[in-house]
Amino acid sequence: MKYLFLFDFDGVLVDSLDLYIDTTRRCFEAIGKPITQNHEDFLALFDENFFTAIQKRGVGMEEFGEAVLKIAPSVDYSTVVAFETLKPVLRELKQDNTIVIVSSNTAHAITSILARVHWECCFDEILGADFMLSKVDKICHAMNKWHSPPDKTIFIGDTTGDIIEARQAGIVTVAVTWGWHSRDRLTGAKPDYLIDTPQELMALAGR
Repeated sequence: MKYLFLFDFDGVLVDSLDLYIDTTRRCFEAIGKPITQNHEDFLALFDENFFTAIQKRGVGMEEFGEAVLKIAPSVDYSTVVAFETLKPVLRELKQDNTIVIVSSNTAHAITSILARVHWECCFDEILGADFMLSKVDKICHAMNKWHSPPDKTIFIGDTTGDIIEARQAGIVTVAVTWGWHSRDRLTGAKPDYLIDTPQELMALAGR
């Protein structure tokens, strides 16, 4: 293995923004805490770790988890579209590197979507919200499991929260501009790299 690539899921690999906004809104309303009134309210939850952000706004993790379990069966994943230009890049990277998904979404949701778009073979592991809530902890777990040093571990995210947590873990940070947060917002998080196309990931792997 040359590098350990850690990919965020929503906004990086798939376009799921509308579905995610609707699903979380339903969860918040179900527990009587409608903390997202508009698009910006939702995006602000990802200026840091999502679960930390909702707890700061008065949402308990136990009640949120129960709401997710109740609403999950009715979520229509067919509306989620994969960023197809990433698929050949992932296949190329997979030849020499380890690729892991590190996400705030559940492993069930992620595997369901990957199966529908036929991307299951691209990833060595999925570390979702049902494994650990902190992306810092998930990153450290992946580094230990795959024996990857910080300078050979690369996190690819689309929110400032992604970049902040990856930096806390001491690894290489890459922000993508095709996801949820704007270029200006991402620039403020000071990622090591800011990229506009999936093909730019190849240079990081020396290909």
